[in-house]
Amino acid sequence: MPMIGLLLPPLNDKNLPWLDVIHPIVVHFVIAMALITVVFDLIGVLTRQRNLFEVSFWNLLVATVAIFVAIIFGQIEAGLATPYGASRDILNYHSTLGWSLAAILSLLTGWRYVARQKDPTVLPRGFLIIDAVLAVLVFCQVYLGDKLVWVYGLHTVPVVEAVRSGALS
Repeated sequence: MPMIGLLLPPLNDKNLPWLDVIHPIVVHFVIAMALITVVFDLIGVLTRQRNLFEVSFWNLLVATVAIFVAIIFGQIEAGLATPYGASRDILNYHSTLGWSLAAILSLLTGWRYVARQKDPTVLPRGFLIIDAVLAVLVFCQVYLGDKLVWVYGLHTVPVVEAVRSGALS
């Protein structure tokens, strides 16, 4: 047995070194915070309530930090997954879109920080357009992630057993 194998914990019945998948747990925070940011931005623009812009900004900031945690666990868990058939392509799209969302969230957070220094109750029109694009991309990402779990069953016991036995490849 190679030396590295002695340092790693054994994989469980879900093909993970820990009890259950962590990526979906973290990513649900990102989804909620990113979408509530867009909703509060729209309501804030319509009502001009400073508190909504404040909540929106802090949700955006936390979503930006959390997406990198989600990506770290997502990359590790994707590497331990045993994708088969069309799930390989979907996993690649999901990973690429995840990194793209991290970039978009980072850019929006920086833009938002600068914009709120001028007037915390005004958002540029371009920001709102990218906000809408962010929401659409989050929904696309959720669709791809759901498909990986609910259609292809990555990191589920029956699928891991089928791959280990050679029934799926």
